[in-house]
Amino acid sequence: MVVRHGLQHDARPDTPRAASARPCDCGVTVWLTGLPSAGKSTIAEVLAERLRAEGCRVEVLDGDAVRETLSEGLGFSRADRDTHVRRIGMVAEVLARNGVIVLVPVIAPYADSRAAVRERHAKSRTPYLEVHVTTPVATCAERDVKGLYAKQRDGEISGLTGVDDPYEVPVEPDMRIPAHAQSVAESASMLLGLLAERHFLR
Repeated sequence: MVVRHGLQHDARPDTPRAASARPCDCGVTVWLTGLPSAGKSTIAEVLAERLRAEGCRVEVLDGDAVRETLSEGLGFSRADRDTHVRRIGMVAEVLARNGVIVLVPVIAPYADSRAAVRERHAKSRTPYLEVHVTTPVATCAERDVKGLYAKQRDGEISGLTGVDDPYEVPVEPDMRIPAHAQSVAESASMLLGLLAERHFLR
């Protein structure tokens, strides 16, 4: 089931910014949150290809890639995870404020960290969409794209989000994507439809 909720004051479709936007001319941050191996990055990359084909300015801020650069040296404590999310949120807000469609496939397990990113966007009146990729933990563990679930089971790592570390499910995301129940193309099409519905695309 797809659930869509109205945007908050920071990304209303009736703001002058959104109402006057031409196709691909209005920046927005689209944050894809969900468990490890939920399919966030794959969906973001497929959507980015589609948007670039339409002439849009697009950036994908993948959590693992950012950890190797902007967040190098951070661990996986709650404080470090919060710092990691806020840093990505800052970069995303700056890009979106300057007309880029920013796709952010990042777990962001804690509600307060996600709220801080939304608030940063609200302060600059920069559109922000939160998308929950709802793939359940059992399916994620079967996929185990990076072998994290196997390592956790074998005792090699701890603090795996959704297993032995919390994941706080978004209460009112702008969209929920059941990536476990449909193809990647279908999931990307859902996001494309959301962007069009909110007047970021035609």
